[in-house]
Amino acid sequence: MDNYIVSARKYRPSTFKSVVGQGALITTLRNAISGNKLAHAYLFAGPRGVGKTTCARIFAKTINCLSPTEEHDACNKCESCVAFNEQRSYNIHELDAASNNGVDDIRSLIDQVRIPPQIGKYKVYIIDEVHMLSQAAFNSFLKTLEEPPAHAIFVLATTEKHKIIPTILSRCQVYDFNRISISDIVNHLIYVAEEENITVEPEALNVIAQKADGGMRDALSIFDQSVSYTAGNVTYSAVIEHLNVLDYEYFFKITNAILENDVVSCMLTLNDILNRGFEGQYFISGLTSHFRDILVCKDTATAALFEVGSSIRNKYIETAKHCSNDFLYKAIEISNECDLNYRLSKNKRLLIELTLIKLCQLSENPRKNIVEERIKIKPIEVSEKKETKPEEQKDSEKIEKAEKEIVKVEPEKRSDETPVEQAQKEDIPKTIKEETVTRKSTETKIAPTEGLGLGISISSFNKKGDIVENKVEEDKKQYNNDFSNEKLLEAWEEYINGLKEEKLLKNAMSIYKPKKQSNNIIKIEVGNEINKNYFEENSLSIMDFLRKKLSNDYLVMEIEIVETKLTQKAMTSVDMFEELAKQNPALQKLTDEFGLELK
Repeated sequence: MDNYIVSARKYRPSTFKSVVGQGALITTLRNAISGNKLAHAYLFAGPRGVGKTTCARIFAKTINCLSPTEEHDACNKCESCVAFNEQRSYNIHELDAASNNGVDDIRSLIDQVRIPPQIGKYKVYIIDEVHMLSQAAFNSFLKTLEEPPAHAIFVLATTEKHKIIPTILSRCQVYDFNRISISDIVNHLIYVAEEENITVEPEALNVIAQKADGGMRDALSIFDQSVSYTAGNVTYSAVIEHLNVLDYEYFFKITNAILENDVVSCMLTLNDILNRGFEGQYFISGLTSHFRDILVCKDTATAALFEVGSSIRNKYIETAKHCSNDFLYKAIEISNECDLNYRLSKNKRLLIELTLIKLCQLSENPRKNIVEERIKIKPIEVSEKKETKPEEQKDSEKIEKAEKEIVKVEPEKRSDETPVEQAQKEDIPKTIKEETVTRKSTETKIAPTEGLGLGISISSFNKKGDIVENKVEEDKKQYNNDFSNEKLLEAWEEYINGLKEEKLLKNAMSIYKPKKQSNNIIKIEVGNEINKNYFEENSLSIMDFLRKKLSNDYLVMEIEIVETKLTQKAMTSVDMFEELAKQNPALQKLTDEFGLELK
C-alpha cells in the first residue's frame, strides 16, 4: 500500500503560478528575477500557513534554474531543479531558528556562506521562524547579513515580525504576506477535491475556509479530516457536525423569532444551543456577526462582501428585506454590548436572555399616546322648518357661535390618576353633560358650552320647540370656605401619598408641616434655603391641590426659613452636677458641708 501524503504536502505549490492568494507579492518577485535585481536579504512575514516558506523555496529554486520559462518560473527539468525536487541540492540550505537559535549555530552558518555554489549562481539560506534567535545570535548575524558574499542570499521567514530587532529589519527587503481570502481557499479546495475524486458541497467548503482563518495549510488539514469523517462525501451538515460549528439555521431561527416578538421561541432556541455544548459568548458573537451580514446583504452592491455560498447568500438577502436599517443598527449595538459584558457577568445565561428580550422589543410597534382629542361638534338638525321668534333666533345665533369656537374637550380621566395629576389638570375647562333635545319626533344632542366664556346655559325645549328656560350663567364661582388645621394636614398627607417620583419633595413635605394662620393663609417653616426652593418650585401644584380639597380658592402659602436650634453638647459629670445644683441649691450646700469632691 502506498504511503498516504496529506493534502498540505501533496499539493504544496512548486511554482509561482501555483501559489494561491499572494498575487502582488509573486509579481514583485518575478519582476526582480527577470530584471536581475535581486536583494541580498529578504524577510517574509505573515500569518501561519499562507506560503512564506513555500515562496522562499520556489524563489531559491527559480533563481538557480538553468533554463527558466518565459514566465520566469523554474523548469523542473534542469540539474539544479531536479536536485532541489529530490532534496539533495547543496545550493539551498534551510535552518530552523526555533531549535538552532544560539550563537554557535549562526557562526556555523556564516562559515558555510563563504563557500561558493558548485551548480547555479546563488547559495540561498532560508531561516525559518527567525524571531526565535537569541539577542546574541542576532548581533553576530548582523555583519554577515549587511555585507554577504555576492553569491549568498538570505531569506528570513517569521510569523512575528515585531519580535525582530530593528537592525535586522533595516537590512532586509520586507514582504508582508496576507491572509488568503475565503473564495481563494474554496477554489483551491475544489481543485484538490476534483484531483482526489471527492464529492463536496460548496457550502461545506465555505465553512472549512472560515474555520481556517485565512491559512491554506489549516484549510487543507481540516479538509482531510472532513473527508475521513464523511468517507469521501463532504456535505454541509456533516462538516457542521464534525467541526462543531453553530449552524446558520439557528441564527435565522432566532432572527425570525425576534421579528415576530416571540420571546418563547428565542429562549427555547438558546436552550437548544447551550445544550449542544456551545459557549454563550460564541453564540452572542455569532449573532452579532449574523446581524452584520444581514446589514451587508441589504444592498446588492455590498452583498458581494459576504463570502459564503450562493444559496446561503440568497437566504440572507431574503431575510434582509424584512429588517429595517434602524432595527439592524440597534440589534448590532445591543448584541455587541452583551458580548463586551459577557466575561464580567456572574449570571451569563441571564445576560444573554435579557439581550434576546431587548432584541424582541425592537420590532414592536410603538403605541400612540393620544394627549388631546379634537371633536367636531355637529349643528342641531331640525326635521321641519318653522318660523322662530326673535328671541329664539338670538339664542340660536349664540349657540352657533359657541359651536364654532369649541376646539377642545377635556381629556378622559384615567382611573389610576394620582391627586397631583388631577390637580394639574384643573386649568382644563370642564364640560357639562350633553343634554337631549326633543323636537317633535326627532332627538338631537346639544354640544357642551360651559367653560367657554360665552355665559350661555342651554336648558331644554318643549315638544313644540319653544325655549322653556334660558338664563345667563354667572362666571365661575369662587369658593372661600373655612377649614380646620386637621383638614389641612389630611389634604397635605394625601398630596404626599400621591407623589411617586419626586422623592426630595416628598421627604421635605413629610418633615415640614403647614400651619393655618388665617382662613386664607397657611405657613410652612423650613430649615434651609434648599427646602424652601423645593416648595417654591412646586407651589403651583401644591396649592391647586389644597384649594380644591379645602374648597378655598383664595388660599395662599407662606414659606419662612427658621434657624434650627443647636443641639447641646455632651455634658461631663461635673457639668451635670453644676446643672443640678442650679436647680437645687441644697445639693451644693450639702456638698460643701461634707467636703465632697466630684471627680
